[in-house]
Amino acid sequence: MKTLQRSWLLITLFLLSSYSNYLQEISSITCVPDPVTGSFKNATEIIQVLDSMVYMGIPGVSIGIQSSDGYWEHSSGFAKLEDQIPMEPCHLIYLQSIAKLYLATATLKLKEQGKLELDAPIGTYLPTRITRYIDKSEKITVRMLLNHTSGIPEYNDAPAYIAYLLQHPDHVFSPEDYLKYIDGRSLSFDPGSKYSYRNTNYLILALLVDVITGDHAAYMRQEIFEPLNLRNTLYRAKPDYLNDGRLINSYWDRHSDGIIENVSQMQRTNVASLIGDDGIVATPEDAIKFLNALMNEQIINKGSLAEMMDWQLNSDGTPAYGLGLDYTLFPGENIGFGHSGGGLGGGSELYYFPEKDLYYCIGINLGIITEGPLNDQILPLVEKLHKTILK
Repeated sequence: MKTLQRSWLLITLFLLSSYSNYLQEISSITCVPDPVTGSFKNATEIIQVLDSMVYMGIPGVSIGIQSSDGYWEHSSGFAKLEDQIPMEPCHLIYLQSIAKLYLATATLKLKEQGKLELDAPIGTYLPTRITRYIDKSEKITVRMLLNHTSGIPEYNDAPAYIAYLLQHPDHVFSPEDYLKYIDGRSLSFDPGSKYSYRNTNYLILALLVDVITGDHAAYMRQEIFEPLNLRNTLYRAKPDYLNDGRLINSYWDRHSDGIIENVSQMQRTNVASLIGDDGIVATPEDAIKFLNALMNEQIINKGSLAEMMDWQLNSDGTPAYGLGLDYTLFPGENIGFGHSGGGLGGGSELYYFPEKDLYYCIGINLGIITEGPLNDQILPLVEKLHKTILK
């Protein structure tokens, strides 16, 4: 799952004393998944691992796998503990930062259509009212936003943002609200000189695509969701799009004592504020359909996909990130292309393993942003799941 971010650790410190009266459930409905005709050779072992995850404290978990044997899926646990609603593959999971891969794909699509140049300064497209918040914006290109080499600070690292978020948990932020938290802050490094993952890059990228298309979310629906028939993928089609009853409830081990609490309302409100760097909910099957189409050049062409795989390197010299595409080494030296995501009340992974020609998506409804004994117990099971899928 996604590496812990310092900003969320700061949020933890506030929440330890602040939110016992705010934590609350949302409505989730029972859904019936469509029958699947595929299978998977290690299905029995995978089900055992998922059941173990639930036994160890994850409220619910849902998985989808596309392999040479077709599409197979399974869920364990509950979409909502309070009402004992079983988790099903038809429930919507939070994709969290996997949304960056969707926006990156849309951006490459615009490049192919001749509406955008990756190496153009962002001020070519963004108005002054946006670039005025960004230090040395004239040196930052669209590509640098995509591959996290811009040096722009992280908006959710700002103590003022964290304080306001916690004091006003029902507030839906605007994009410019977020930008105000980087106003006056210097770049962390010279643009293009190194890689450092920042959510701010994709917030700004969404605003840039808005300028070109009028509405980046509508463009993604038109160019990606609708052609691929992603009927169970939701992103900002209407202000209350997260009120869908198929959306899972969210939980968190707030005190790191193994006791989970329902944080669904805060999770939903937070995700509803986010553009570009987060905000998409989907079924595992829909997420896999998207990644499969991307890898098979059904959304963007071969040249654009190759640009997505122009990897930036970690500090140790290993590949890390392309244009919205994550490079991860899994057990057995299996390379995975995709993205992962984590938030206050959810975690997700979406990857393609080229050597196995296998796609995998998992979503849980437990927050993975803080350390604690519960996460420590679950992490070995996640590793066991990876090994089971890839053996």
